[in-house]
Amino acid sequence: MLSLGLQVFACGLAAISARAEPSRAEFATRFEAAVRSKSAVVAGVDGWFFLPAELRLLSFDRFWGAAAAKSSRATRAEWADPFPAIVDFHQQLKARGIELLVVPVPPKAAIYPDKLFGGAGMGSAASMAAVTEFCGALRAAGVEVLDLAPVLVANSAHERGAVFCATDTHWSGSGCVLAAQAIAQAIRNKVSTPPAARTFTAEWKTVAIRGDLIELLGGGGAGPKDESIAVRAVSDAAGGSAVEPDAASPVLLLGDSHTLVFHDFLAQRAGLLDQLAMELGFPPDVIGTRGSGATPVRVTLYRRSVKEPTYLAKKKVVVWCFSAREFTEAESGWQKIPVAK
Repeated sequence: MLSLGLQVFACGLAAISARAEPSRAEFATRFEAAVRSKSAVVAGVDGWFFLPAELRLLSFDRFWGAAAAKSSRATRAEWADPFPAIVDFHQQLKARGIELLVVPVPPKAAIYPDKLFGGAGMGSAASMAAVTEFCGALRAAGVEVLDLAPVLVANSAHERGAVFCATDTHWSGSGCVLAAQAIAQAIRNKVSTPPAARTFTAEWKTVAIRGDLIELLGGGGAGPKDESIAVRAVSDAAGGSAVEPDAASPVLLLGDSHTLVFHDFLAQRAGLLDQLAMELGFPPDVIGTRGSGATPVRVTLYRRSVKEPTYLAKKKVVVWCFSAREFTEAESGWQKIPVAK
């Protein structure tokens, strides 16, 4: 297994063994075919399904700077480029003594291109080239970025199952645990005075999920069956209660539905919040949305800090976790939003 330490997109994927790589044109072809057929879902092989939007992201060689005008789904041109908004968010937090860790979740098709195109042993480094370059640029601007792709690729045949769900857009239970371990290692030393340590217990369970891609297929009961996945359920050792977000925690988990899956929906006690509590010894706070993790979730953070002026004073680290497809697909774009008044 690759190290779970902090890895940035600017390096790491090059170390993955060179194998057959799908090209940007191949992703573009699959996306364009979905558009022509008005398909909300792209069927792969072995019962795997993919979201066309993530194929669109993987079809671009650049999506920031001057290229953002062409690649972005943002409804206003000034919101198209993700780079200025992310750097601005980092700088605002830094001015308040808060460190930002950006955690883009790689597209499922980049980790399992073989499940989209068929063919064993297909690589993912070239698939992620544009995201790699973009996150390298963020790092050069002082923004810390955690690269999950190497550890997900290294564990793509995990003993607990694939690291992404076959019928859902989210990572699987094993993928969520791997992400939490990597995040915990990246931020553990950033909290100089952590809360009193708590003990949590974990138990692997098998759950049946109705993936969101299956729901998008429609067709009622005629479509594919529910998918069985393994999740690691976490409980407080003292009384067996579920993990709850802690508003006073020095760590804030911010982002899209990857911050909520397996905790609020599809399963319980097994989401990123739960896994971070297990790994850190204390739960973070969470501001998550089942919508866009680009601008709307930062608006929610702003409203929270306005309502509770001392809220951000408690925070030492913000972990901003969202699907990488947001770089091009966020219709609300990448607006510069104040973190507080």
